Order: sequence, then structure tokens, then C-alpha cells
Amino acid sequence: MKKSLLLIAFFCAMISASVYAQIEPAPERIEGDGQYGRLILRGVTLIDGTGAPPIGPVDIVVEKNKIAQIQVVGYPGLPINESRRPKAEENDKEYDLEGHYLMPGFVDSHAHIGGRGQGTPAEYVFKLWLAHGVTTIRDPSTGNGLDWVLDQKEKSEANEITAPRILAYTAFGQGAESPITNAEEAKAWVNSNKAKGADGIKFFGAKPEVMQAAISENKRIGLRSAMHHAQVDVARWNVLNSARAGLTSMEHWYGLPEALFSDRTVQDFPVDYNYQNEQHRFSEAGKLWEQAAEPYSEHWNNVMNELLELDFTLDPTFNIYEANRDLMRAQRAEWHETYTLPSLWKFYEPSRQSHGSYWFDWTTAMEIQWKKNYKLWMTFVNEYKNRGGRVTAGSDSGFIYQLYGFAYIRELELLQEAGFHPLEVIRSATMYGAELMGMENEIGTVEVGKLADFVIVEENPLQNLKVLYGTGAIRIDENNKAIRVGGVKYTVKDGIVYDAKKLLEDVKNMVDKAKAEEGSTPINQPGLDW
Repeated sequence: MKKSLLLIAFFCAMISASVYAQIEPAPERIEGDGQYGRLILRGVTLIDGTGAPPIGPVDIVVEKNKIAQIQVVGYPGLPINESRRPKAEENDKEYDLEGHYLMPGFVDSHAHIGGRGQGTPAEYVFKLWLAHGVTTIRDPSTGNGLDWVLDQKEKSEANEITAPRILAYTAFGQGAESPITNAEEAKAWVNSNKAKGADGIKFFGAKPEVMQAAISENKRIGLRSAMHHAQVDVARWNVLNSARAGLTSMEHWYGLPEALFSDRTVQDFPVDYNYQNEQHRFSEAGKLWEQAAEPYSEHWNNVMNELLELDFTLDPTFNIYEANRDLMRAQRAEWHETYTLPSLWKFYEPSRQSHGSYWFDWTTAMEIQWKKNYKLWMTFVNEYKNRGGRVTAGSDSGFIYQLYGFAYIRELELLQEAGFHPLEVIRSATMYGAELMGMENEIGTVEVGKLADFVIVEENPLQNLKVLYGTGAIRIDENNKAIRVGGVKYTVKDGIVYDAKKLLEDVKNMVDKAKAEEGSTPINQPGLDW
């Protein structure tokens, strides 16, 4: 039995490699303006990422890739006070952005870089992220291989490719010839992982001796960590065990309800449950929060308070499970027709093999159960935030009808649904994401001395987060005609200004080309011929 569980745990650790395999790397960068000796962004309304309210108009001066000056230059509704503006010098690049909103670059804390199974080249994935303001990502499991990800990371840091900044978190055990079965093997692998250049580790599960040794050693040598507490191991190692050992963040919600059990020790699995049957796995996972202690009960509070004391981070990825509570919404998201590659759409379709494609008998009852699950899950996450806990924004795109970039904006909407004020949402997407990565001195807020990573949009995102979608938000003009407004206008990464809408046009052209080459028909819904 123990040997069987070890093999399953090893499989979980290796799942990324089998799902993804290596994809086509990004080509040499031809997009983006800059870096400039001096770049001046004039007249913006600033949302700085700290939770502070907007202020403007503001002029922001960037020298090469760093913020050099932030200057308030007037009052809303009045002409700009020209005497307060930073003076332009010869060869300065200026953007007149009066009326625009500027935020720190977004951090996607759970961002896989596509995979061969999905047919998603890196250029496609990177441009979708940048087109939605994502300037930094954490790749949790380096499914394309650590060397591949480190190559793309290095080229992104040098701005040789059009891509967000990348942090590489290797799947625990990746590259090992056999399952890691004891503490010494765990420590040796962790140190080898650092020597190879990884930024951290993503865990799925193993026996407690291995988990304790690996997480604590990883913390000792200064790396960070994430974990998806897989059901095959969570009965003996839940979120509290991980946090006590030094885990940096938990992904999704697995392992948290189990820590909150008060009248049982294992999930109420049906007797015919099989973890390899993903419909079993995800339908039953939708019942987990109802098995946990009630919100605000003594045990519920005790678990939350201990996680807070340990400075533990929640990275919920609400969006990736949204199809569980409303399959049709996820399937019919308006961007699929234009921006989803036909190979990715095929990967999403019902299948007993493709990860996250378990839609062959998804019922109304399951959706209702998942709506209840979300309510309880969101209650915990919102209260964790209210008590000072760090909650970040991650998308886990590429599965379950969630498309890169678009899914990240949906995650921001779902944080608002959970109870976050829009300013708290932006803080989770920026400052808290930077803190999670250990990069709070470099990115995450708009402050002098930090890297020039910005999201610039013509509409107020606090009034409606939908204006951040590449497809924009719907309005009616003076002629009673429906129009679209918003969409990120510029994404600035490392002082380089990218035209976000042009990046989306590039993605559309990739999709059109793939459809033409494959003779694909317009997207059809599973099982329908029309």
C-alpha cells in the first residue's frame, strides 16, 4: 500500500511534464517601444497598488527601466498646472495620457506556460498575458522543463523576447529517476534544484517525513514554495502541516478544508471513487467545504489564526474551477471564437484523458453543489484578507476553458465577488503578488526606485473590472448603439511600452493561421454539429 501511494505521489509530481511537454519558445522580440533614457507618462490617474485611493493627474518619469519621479500636476476638472510638470529634455519620449488610469504591472501567481498537449506556443501565451497587463508570472512546476523555462526567463529579463518576467518553481521530484522516499533524498534533491537555478518548488504531496524535510530545507536555503495538496496525500499532510514546515503559499483550496475537519479525518469519498477518474475527483471536491467546520466556529478561527501567524499566503485561483459551477458560461466566453487556438479548444473538450476535461456527464446538481462550495470557500478567503492575511491573484490558465490573460482578469472579478473592494483586488494582483515572489523591493507598487511595470487603461477599472478584458466592456453610445470600451491600452514592462491591442491582434492572427492550416470550422460546442 505504501509503495502504491509513493508511486501515485510521484505521478502527481510528474504530471506537468506529461501534460505539457516542451513547446515552441518565444521568438526574438520585435514589439515594444523603449527602453528610453527618459520616458514621461503625463496626466494619468494613479492607482499605486498599496490599497491607497486613486490620485491624479500625475506625471511619472521613467529613466531606462526604473521610476525616477512621481509628480502630482493639478486637480481633477482643472487644467494641468504646467509649472509643476517635469520638464522634457531633448530625446525624452512623452506619452499624453490625460484621463487614463495607471496601475502597477499585474502578477499572475499561478501561470503555466502552455504545453504541447494544448498546442500553445510560448509567443501565444506570453502575448495574451502582456495584453492583459501581466508583467510577472510564477510558473508552478516548469512543465516545459526547468532548462527551457530558465532560458525563457533569462531572455525575458534581458528583454530579448516579448514576455512577462518569469519565476520558475520546479515540481518536487522533477528530474529524479525514481520516487523520493526519505528525508535525505528530499534534502539532496532540494539543494540540487537550487543549484540548477530554480526560484522555488511546487509540491503535490508525499509522505510526511519527505514533506517535512523538503519544505524546511527549501526554506533554509532561501527558496520559496507552493503546493497543491493532492487528495492522495492530504489525509496525512494538510495545509497546517505545510505552513508549519515553512511552505510559502497554498494553491487552489485543497488541504484547507481538510485542516478544518472537526468530525472526520478524511474526505467523505464514495466507495466507488477513483482519483484517476477526474469527474470523480472534481465533483467530490465540490463537496469539501461543506465537510469543514462552520465559518467563524472555534476550529475555523483557530486554523485561520495559525495561518495568519505563520504569514502564510493563499493563492485561491477561483477562476480555474468556475466551469464547475457554470459550465455553459465558461464554454461560451466570448473570447474563445477569436483568441482560443483550435488545438487548445480540442484539449478543453470532454475527454477521459486530457487533464481538466471531465465534462462528459456534468449535472445541474453538481453545479449547484459547487456554488455552495464557492460561497464557503470565498467566505474563508475574504475573512483571511480582512484579518490581514495575504491573498494573491493566480489564474492556472490553459485548462477547463480558462484562456491565458482573460482568465486572469476573471480571477480579479471573482476576488471582488468574494468581498474584496476593487482596491483590495488590485493590491492582491500587484503588491501582494510581489511580496509572494520576494520581489517587493522591485515591483508591485508604483514608487520611485522600483521597476517601471505598469498597466494603463482608458477607463476606470475600479468602477468596472471588465474594462481590463481584451474584449472590453459593453456601453451604449448617444445613438443607442452598443459599443465596447476599455481593454488595456499599454502594458509597460521594464520601461518598454507595449501596445496591448496590437499584441491581441498578433494572437488573433496566430489563431486565424492555425484555423486555416488545420481547416478548422468555427468553434462548436461538444457533441453539437451546428
